Amino acid sequence: MEVNRKQFDTVVIGLGKTGMSCVRYLADSGCSSFAVVDSRNDPPELHTLYNGYPEVPVYLGSYHEELLCASGQLIVSPGVSLKEQAIQSASGQGVGIVNDIEIFCRNVSAPVIAVTGSNGKSTVTTLVSEMINRSGRHALPGGNIGIAALDLLAADRPDYYVLELSSFQLEPLTSLNACAAVVLNVCQDHMDRYRDMDEYAAVKAGVYAGDGLMVINLDDARVAGYRRSGRNTTGYTLAGPDAEIFGVREISGERYLARGDRVLLPVSCLKLHGDHNIANCLAALALGSAVQLPMQSMLDTLQDFRGLPHRCQWVANVGGVHWYNDSKGTNVGASCAAIKGLRAIGPVILIAGGIGKQADFTPLAETVKHNLCAAVLIGRDAGIIGEALRGTMPVYYATSMAAAVTTAAGIAKQGDVVLLSPACASFDMFKDYQDRGAVFMECVAALAERGR
Repeated sequence: MEVNRKQFDTVVIGLGKTGMSCVRYLADSGCSSFAVVDSRNDPPELHTLYNGYPEVPVYLGSYHEELLCASGQLIVSPGVSLKEQAIQSASGQGVGIVNDIEIFCRNVSAPVIAVTGSNGKSTVTTLVSEMINRSGRHALPGGNIGIAALDLLAADRPDYYVLELSSFQLEPLTSLNACAAVVLNVCQDHMDRYRDMDEYAAVKAGVYAGDGLMVINLDDARVAGYRRSGRNTTGYTLAGPDAEIFGVREISGERYLARGDRVLLPVSCLKLHGDHNIANCLAALALGSAVQLPMQSMLDTLQDFRGLPHRCQWVANVGGVHWYNDSKGTNVGASCAAIKGLRAIGPVILIAGGIGKQADFTPLAETVKHNLCAAVLIGRDAGIIGEALRGTMPVYYATSMAAAVTTAAGIAKQGDVVLLSPACASFDMFKDYQDRGAVFMECVAALAERGR
């Protein structure tokens, strides 16, 4: 579509799930002077836009710099970098730059609990939401998980919004003031978008803006450094906790979740595996306590919670081999945590690979050296990962998920664990991480069927 000189009050950039939620919000708010821009010729929500809002102008195939510069405000979807030349040019000419989370924060009327981190965001967001609902109050989770933030505003007002926020969603925020917030951890991710780890970490720290309670992971040096004088702060650790801090105590050889000296729950009662998930449970307890949730309802939630799909999800036992789907492990830190968490069950064979996002795979090499018996690599950057793992263990290559599952099955012995935890994005071979995990589970199911 040819761009003309018409100025719009607002331009939505990106027509995925978030962009479409912005369209709905603007239309429902009575805004008539807005348009949509997407660099793709066939973005995911194009037909939704045509069917529901045929009057909204849409410009495809590029970011149409001239149009952006002639607009009053840009609402940028999280998948679009603010460093794009067209956006930079518009910003330089005084055009306002916001995202959906900024608009949400300006219009929200209930307290917000904010969760970010390189890994564990969805698990903690879900746990806190279920804790709130179990206590008799009402929570609406959304943001980077489930319902887009602006779509949450169309529902009845809850007692709390629980937002999962990615670094992309935190970038342009100025109005976030959560009643409680946490950075779960910071490890290398999205290095194809950020200059270095310092820039990435600084964006994550933005979740603590405002004057709400800061929940600090005391085991993560970067996060521990975010503490600010004069702010209400609590924390959690996998070590023995002091005072009102949440942590883990060992008594007669058994580990317990604890708050200070108060023992809360045996770790053995959790259905989640691995220290990374224990840390997630402690973070959820800290956030829930920040809004005065009853301790027993929180502990009941932890005991019942079986985890989320594609996050160290048990798939099957085939011939004595346990198969786990951790397709959401899209960075090195997530995969390292999953490997360590499952090593207690048995020797681990890792299936990994995809789009590495310019990550450093050295930490993965250090982890697998002590915890893996073999690796099967797939995807665009399999060779880069293989080079990092050279000399640590046998490394195999496969051209498809089906081939990777077959290869892993041929290597595995009774009692072994086969773990899909790619340490990479999925878009070279799959629609998204859910699609990747679903294909993996289908392949494992086919393997089980052949073995009958």
